[in-house]
Amino acid sequence: MGERIYLDNASTTFPKPAAVPEAMVRYMTEAGTNIGRGDYSSAFDVEDAVFCARERLCGLLGGEDPSQVVFTRNVTESLNLVLKGYLRPGDHVVVSSMEHNAVMRPLSQLAELGVRVDRAECSPTGELDPACVERLIEPGTRLVLTTHASNVCGTVLPIERIAEVCRAHGVRYVVDAAQTAGVLPIDAAGWGIDAVCFTGHKGLLGPQGVGGAVFCNGFASEINALVAGGTGSSSDLERMPAFMPDRLEAGTPNLPGIIGLGAALVWIEERGIDAIREHELALTGRLIGGLAELEDAGKVRVVGKKSLEGRTGVVSIQTPGRELAEVAHELDARHGIQVRVGLHCAPSAHRTLGTFPTGTIRFSVGWANTEDDVDAALAALREILA
Repeated sequence: MGERIYLDNASTTFPKPAAVPEAMVRYMTEAGTNIGRGDYSSAFDVEDAVFCARERLCGLLGGEDPSQVVFTRNVTESLNLVLKGYLRPGDHVVVSSMEHNAVMRPLSQLAELGVRVDRAECSPTGELDPACVERLIEPGTRLVLTTHASNVCGTVLPIERIAEVCRAHGVRYVVDAAQTAGVLPIDAAGWGIDAVCFTGHKGLLGPQGVGGAVFCNGFASEINALVAGGTGSSSDLERMPAFMPDRLEAGTPNLPGIIGLGAALVWIEERGIDAIREHELALTGRLIGGLAELEDAGKVRVVGKKSLEGRTGVVSIQTPGRELAEVAHELDARHGIQVRVGLHCAPSAHRTLGTFPTGTIRFSVGWANTEDDVDAALAALREILA
């Protein structure tokens, strides 16, 4: 076995651009100060770096104001902040049937407290008709939340059209952009989306441990903070500050992570998300094309859409007659090809796609993958499934 071929970028992107670890090490070795807690130059420099990261996220995701960008540990925490900070017993929320457990588990907790949840059913390829969302909206509906793209099969949901439905009914709309921030264009303010929740370590190419939410349309003022504490501001008060982002950010933030993410955002701006997407889709097309031969031979079943329109670089398969975990293990052990197998923390999506409870083997390409990587994965599958 030679060097590893990493095809699990939907879990976390690897490798990161070199500028990301370099920026983090530089902060840890040359600055190392906190923000909002020190009246000296190095603290001001770090604060500037954090603000620049907010500005870039605001621009990339179509926010209205950098102060409305809130940092969290990950997209899961961002989604919990929105759901638990906004919904109350008796409220009604609509989600899609393609949601990740980062949405469904907090909603299950809230359902026990009296929040009602309905799922808009997607097609067997993961596509969603906005009319299915509209039919579920009722007078008590306070929130619609959908993923932007499936982490199982890569299908993209029509968030701009769903936002139009929500605006027409006066309902807040939140998007889980875990799989799309940094890869697909998002214009939160322009499309009427009230919050975009993101993680830093996937398409944004930053480190693990930092995520956040971009709020629009005054939505942040309706969210109750899940965590309260020191902010370095309004220290004369024993309640959280009323202004953003401090109102929703308590305690020392992950400064190495934010600074690493800031470096990744600069890299993405220089490369361009259109170029990144075109590269990943070209590799995805090559992968789907090769899998078609195996599917015709009855060796695999490709799950979800088989075209490149309306999808990301995530492709799932099943291997009829062969245990998925066994095939995934052989891909790694014999060929150095790293993929993810199982239910991908998204049982609702797998039920929609008809792959529950077996799950799938998921291939997900990234900016650093090559045609040779895809060809090696296909060759390995042919050998293993022969």
